[in-house]
Amino acid sequence: MANTGPPGGPSDTREEGRCSTPTLAYLASEYPAISHTFIFREVRHLREKGFQVHTASVRKPKNLEKMTPEEKEESARTLYILSRFPWGLLKDNLLLFLSGPGRYLAMAAEAWRAHRLGRRSLVKTLAYLAEAGVLVRWLASKGVDHLHVHFANPAATAAMIGAASGRFTFSLSVHGPSVFFRTVESVLPRKLEKAHFVRCISHFCRSQVMTFLQPSHWEKLEIVRCGVNPEVFEPRKDPGGETKEILCVARVVPVKGQHLLLRACRVLAEKGISFHLTLVGGGDDLESVRDEAARLGLAEKVTLTGPVGQGEIRRYFDAAHVFALPSFAEGVPVVLMEAMSKEIPVIASRVNGIPELIEDGREGFLITPSHEEELADRLERLLADKALREEMGRKGREKVKALYDLDKNCEQMGRIFQKRLARESPKR
Repeated sequence: MANTGPPGGPSDTREEGRCSTPTLAYLASEYPAISHTFIFREVRHLREKGFQVHTASVRKPKNLEKMTPEEKEESARTLYILSRFPWGLLKDNLLLFLSGPGRYLAMAAEAWRAHRLGRRSLVKTLAYLAEAGVLVRWLASKGVDHLHVHFANPAATAAMIGAASGRFTFSLSVHGPSVFFRTVESVLPRKLEKAHFVRCISHFCRSQVMTFLQPSHWEKLEIVRCGVNPEVFEPRKDPGGETKEILCVARVVPVKGQHLLLRACRVLAEKGISFHLTLVGGGDDLESVRDEAARLGLAEKVTLTGPVGQGEIRRYFDAAHVFALPSFAEGVPVVLMEAMSKEIPVIASRVNGIPELIEDGREGFLITPSHEEELADRLERLLADKALREEMGRKGREKVKALYDLDKNCEQMGRIFQKRLARESPKR
């Protein structure tokens, strides 16, 4: 059964300086999540490195039934803040106020500032304050001094408000790109300013974050790439066959470019090229993409699977000759790393942080964003040339092992936690 609330109030059971690995908590809007499995992998690897990591999520995960037994077990040990609504949430905030009115008023002041800066409704602001109250008591009950938040979204707003109590510090993993489109609503500059440190997943991401911080704050920025386990995503055998398989794994939403991919595939079909396209993922655009495939005469050549868990996803990679992700905006998609680790040549848009992962013509092809004909041409070239597919596949795996190995990058994240958190500790 999921953990829905903190037992009791603040406590500090740790001896000062007892161990070199701090006790942490991770927070996300939804955890674990099918579309963000890298967070679960990161938490698991940090635990394997000796860190004690507690997990919290604003809401319960969707599609839990499709997840692995390990993810289901992780869900059972995770705090779900909204599961405290309404009475547990009210109780946590009342007890927190009574235990330290001044600290709670500091949180309320930070919430009011976020309300003014983000131009959000007062109701939403009060909701963030209430979520922050649950967080503060839960973190104290676990003896946690530091909270790390993946994505600078509303979960990070609750963390920022809670940290105003002085009972914990928080840090952020900023991925982008959507947060850079709504900087006022998300109160991004304030979150970056108040964060103890900010983990950026790419140099591009770091450059965007820099635009919202004074240069005197740039020292708090750390680049830690996401990654995959090359031993889990090992090279797949060549699928063979006359009909070549194109794979796209992504949320089915407009920004991922599935409609563009369908139009490029129509060009292939008109040339008589034998192929099949599998679109793995769920999302609001699912029916629209299905209708578009039918309209383009591709219904027999396209399969939409809906959401797929990590227990099944590798069989789709194993069947793929080419992986395509023609997004209009991205961070650095972990799914591209997964495909590259399995020695599948990739095609992706030349946007945001993707060129740091893929060198055009080496590990795969980069296309001009939204360029339907260019996408069709690169698909045709890879489908027709087995030797090119194999060469790009090998080089793609080499790139992942060198720069996007999950174990190595989690070790780096662990060192940053140790270094940054040794500098100061909040007062309880």
